[in-house]
Amino acid sequence: MTTKIQGSRLPAITIARSEHARLSNLADMLAERDPHVADQLAAELDRARIVEDAQMAPGVVRIGSIAQFHLNGEALQTAELVLPKDADIASQRVSVLTPVGAALLGLSAGQSIEWMARDGRVRHISVVTVQDRAADAGP
Repeated sequence: MTTKIQGSRLPAITIARSEHARLSNLADMLAERDPHVADQLAAELDRARIVEDAQMAPGVVRIGSIAQFHLNGEALQTAELVLPKDADIASQRVSVLTPVGAALLGLSAGQSIEWMARDGRVRHISVVTVQDRAADAGP
């Protein structure tokens, strides 16, 4: 679950309606097998502003987007946000079901978020740029 860090505010996030529905179903299916991850994704989806797919603004991290970001203040990283079946860390394809993937979902360049990891440590991600997914990618 995305746990709010005392004194921090969660940033506003936006998710396309079709993607919200698909990811909600994914979180529901995962609830028994990995409740922590399912809860984290569900919490992000619950707080998201949902917009029609055609109204989705460019530059928002969604499935298929490529984001450049700093994780815990470290060097700039680049990753494509993908569904679990397409995840491949060696190819910089991060699943939306990972803590980093769930944190990136719905953010735009300049936004940051902090969360409490399972190990009790605070994690921080700051998005630098977002390259929109390819025009031929499905929701």
